[in-house]
Amino acid sequence: MRTVAVIVGTRPEGIKMAPVAHALARSQALRCALVSTGQHTDMLRHALEAFGLTPAHDLAVMRPAQTLSSLTAALTTALDRLYREMRPDLCLVQGDTTTALVGALVAFYHRIPIGHVEAGLRSFDLAAPFPEEANRALVSRLCDLHFAPTPGARDNLLGEGVRPESILVTGNTVIDALLMQTERQETTGERQVLRARLAQHLGPAWWERPYVLITGHRRENFGEGFREICAAIGELAARFPDHDFIYPVHLNPNVQGPVRETLGGAANVKLIAPQSYPEFVCLMQSSRLVLTDSGGVQEEAPSLGKPVLVMRDVTERPEAIAAGTSRLVGPHRATIVAGVTELLRDAAAYGRMAKAENPFGDGRAAARITEAVEAFLDRRPPRS
Repeated sequence: MRTVAVIVGTRPEGIKMAPVAHALARSQALRCALVSTGQHTDMLRHALEAFGLTPAHDLAVMRPAQTLSSLTAALTTALDRLYREMRPDLCLVQGDTTTALVGALVAFYHRIPIGHVEAGLRSFDLAAPFPEEANRALVSRLCDLHFAPTPGARDNLLGEGVRPESILVTGNTVIDALLMQTERQETTGERQVLRARLAQHLGPAWWERPYVLITGHRRENFGEGFREICAAIGELAARFPDHDFIYPVHLNPNVQGPVRETLGGAANVKLIAPQSYPEFVCLMQSSRLVLTDSGGVQEEAPSLGKPVLVMRDVTERPEAIAAGTSRLVGPHRATIVAGVTELLRDAAAYGRMAKAENPFGDGRAAARITEAVEAFLDRRPPRS
């Protein structure tokens, strides 16, 4: 059997690679070695636990107040040692994190073939998202297999000179993960358990009161961007006293500071700790709409029929904008307030977004990736 190292470091990577790890584990030809770099610690561990996964290797590189440079250095050293010991036949990285960049770069140094899950997304602005846009483009230069989630992502890669035979349009694995989670909640009664658990923070029958779900953590929004976002949420909370605004607040001090300072006293703004993936899916399912600067939420929420307003000026997921499932409002008070107000007051506008077709996949991306990895390795001699 060939060994495939699946490299994850952050919560989103854990969620998006969980279906891939499960698909590889079912393969008769491949052995999956799940590697946690520990770029995130508890958040990643909780994400993997939601899918019944435990890393075979945990590099535990996270340190307090870590800079991008120190993180990159720590990852390089740790992965160099691990690859030397493991000697995997192929490495899979996901998306646009520092873990993905360094995971691919060190594999390249060791002449290990690399597959990139969620390849080809581009905003064409190196400052947004920062540093993710650069990370993702750099990974593309190193890879042997490019698993593009959409035809648009494939076209981006072709435009950069990537060999067509190395690209496979798979759909996005986050849809696989979401469907796995919603099926489990619906068939096992877990949703009621999750609602009861969330009631400790949100009050009894919290899901019966209409609410907007909010996430925000992007580095490029630190400072003035978050002040504008928080001012918008405060204005909306005053304008819609019959709605709650539920915000699981990222632990980064650059987020915690302005959010707590601006929104801590609003009665219908519920500031809660970051939630595990099952709880977050439960929150998405009952929400009216989602206000976010995240990437993955732009892909997930439309599968649940939830409009998404994106608090960024550009997105590397233009398919969502074109399909009508998402809309850019930027990190700007006026446009955020206008966008949420329209959707909460105009049923026709809400319906157009809620009923638009999600362009990000059918839930079979992980199976396609596994089949492609099997075929690729079948054509190559084993590593000596």
